[in-house]
Amino acid sequence: MLTHERPQQIGVIAKASGIPIKTIRYYEEIGLVQAIARTEGGYRLFGTDVLTRLSFIKRAQSLGLSLAEIKEFLEIHDQGNLPCDPIQVKLHDKLAEIDLQIEQLKILKSELNGLLSDSVIPEYSSRVICPILQ
Repeated sequence: MLTHERPQQIGVIAKASGIPIKTIRYYEEIGLVQAIARTEGGYRLFGTDVLTRLSFIKRAQSLGLSLAEIKEFLEIHDQGNLPCDPIQVKLHDKLAEIDLQIEQLKILKSELNGLLSDSVIPEYSSRVICPILQ
């Protein structure tokens, strides 16, 4: 973690955050992070507070939140408010989606098990690609 407060070039931020430079540039392009200045050579400079933002983005993505959703939450934060309530609502929605996916996967698993347990492959016929799936 960086301990000094002077602006850092994107490479230093990338190394400290574990997020590739290209990804940080993309995040800047879509408005998730913002460079505070540029060097004479055109390199982006970031305040060390960007590490907190990058960590938030990384964690939110690991929980299945989209970059658009994350951007909404960061905008709430940038307006001086805590985005905890909308985040909590979104996480409840994600849980419901996961429950639905689990049910759909259980049905698929049952169907696949049925196909595999019932399948007796007859002699070859050019009219059938695979009797298991027919």
